[in-house]
Amino acid sequence: MPNLSLKRSLSDFWVLIVPGLNNSGPQHWQSRWERLYPAFERIEQKYWDQPDLAIWSQRLRDVLAKKAALNKPLKPILLIAHSFGCLTTVHSALAEGPLVKELIAGALLVAPADPEKFEVSAGLGASLPFPATVVGSLNDPWMEASETVKWAKLWGAEYVDVGALGHINADSQLGDWQVGQAVLARLVQTVRAN
Repeated sequence: MPNLSLKRSLSDFWVLIVPGLNNSGPQHWQSRWERLYPAFERIEQKYWDQPDLAIWSQRLRDVLAKKAALNKPLKPILLIAHSFGCLTTVHSALAEGPLVKELIAGALLVAPADPEKFEVSAGLGASLPFPATVVGSLNDPWMEASETVKWAKLWGAEYVDVGALGHINADSQLGDWQVGQAVLARLVQTVRAN
């Protein structure tokens, strides 16, 4: 069920879903949110089983550039990322040039994958130029909770602990993930206040 207050507040934004490795299947909360909020758009990668940070980030930047060229005036953009999609979002946001920094208003980064495991941490250790919230799980197999907190601090993001939910994916059986929608609503309020 959509959060009607959130739905109204999101109408002022262009919302992009940034999935992780192997995309998000139909029972993943990202896919369910797309059904609840039909204006959400998904970033599509050519090879979902090949997490290449440079290629995935370039794809995100290409979509942003295309939207910016086609839609004047462009609504501020919110990114809703999961796992390797979080690393893609951060890498894109820290890239050279003003495009991303001017377009992105905020990011929800859920269960980020461990940059060390993918050997990409060197390009990700700086504060984001927009408000962000990192959502972590106490028993996430893709990154220990203490590491998630560390990366949230490096990115200048608020950290939200949602308990033991595994990788916060379809296996977590979250349905429409009402808690996540509430976290997104708080992020929207923070973005509006900036």
